[in-house]
Amino acid sequence: MKCFVTGGSGFIGANLVHELTRRGHSVRVLARPGADLRGLEGADYEVLEGDVGDRNILRAGMRGFDWCFHVAASYHLWLPDYRVMYATNVEGTRHVLETAFLSDCSRIVYTSTVGCIGLPRAVNGQITPTDEDAPVSEAQMSNHYKLSKWRAEVVARGLARQGAPIVIVNPSAPVGPRDVKPTPTGQVIVDFLNRAMPAYLDTGLNWVHVRDVAVGHILAAEKGRLGERYILGNAEGNWTMREAFAVLQDITGVPAPKVRLPYLIPLLAAYVDEGISKITGKPPKAPLAGVRMARYKMFFNPAKAVRELGLPQTPPREALADAAEWFRQNDYLKR
Repeated sequence: MKCFVTGGSGFIGANLVHELTRRGHSVRVLARPGADLRGLEGADYEVLEGDVGDRNILRAGMRGFDWCFHVAASYHLWLPDYRVMYATNVEGTRHVLETAFLSDCSRIVYTSTVGCIGLPRAVNGQITPTDEDAPVSEAQMSNHYKLSKWRAEVVARGLARQGAPIVIVNPSAPVGPRDVKPTPTGQVIVDFLNRAMPAYLDTGLNWVHVRDVAVGHILAAEKGRLGERYILGNAEGNWTMREAFAVLQDITGVPAPKVRLPYLIPLLAAYVDEGISKITGKPPKAPLAGVRMARYKMFFNPAKAVRELGLPQTPPREALADAAEWFRQNDYLKR
């Protein structure tokens, strides 16, 4: 298949491009001028310079292509002006999906986030991971990133109802190789390896190997039901931060932090940090949005993707080991 990929220079996008080319598909990557393409090293692909806001470039770039993967997004937990994020995540998504539809792409895969899935609730101290059917509304989108992605999903679902061959995927917390930037989740691992993590919060994530997420995108194009969404996560990956750090300690020999911070301390620090950022214009070290999200254990159930798509389930321990090794080999560790 001829595949058009936005966001190919990002963490998920780069792994998707590698997986597509490994399977024999031809790939064209939409990338902004000057984009960091290190994650794509070794992959056989073509670059089209442009932006999701330019419909003319999108129309020319997608002509004759079979599949479109819209992975690009503005992922920031703090910005001095969030209008840029909404322009990219909402209007940019509209441009890409509408153009792919009009270009007769046979499959369009839109990359959303589990932030648009209803959060799990604790009952008698037990947390039941939620799935795609968990009740959720725009009112529950607690920060600008989640709200912009929610509105982008609304665009995708609306186009699907009009007949666009769209499948939505919702990755959880991917880790693994090629996390060049790194992502906020990857940064947690880098900080752990550099012993810059003196304490931890009582939070949790659904940890999944980024390779499984990349494969899940391809399976969504091959098998996904149109208009449906699929959580790309790991059934065994619902780990608290303490559990994840214990596994990292076992893998790397780096001692895990022993101190658990009460939620109020980082919350107050985030308020102060963001107050300073409003004055300086520099991003806060601990964005308020990130601290607020950490109040919840973001545990999810990927059974639908496993059942309908055949989503791989690489052990989360292997995902953390691959991430740690990639960061070590690529000089993210302090000497």
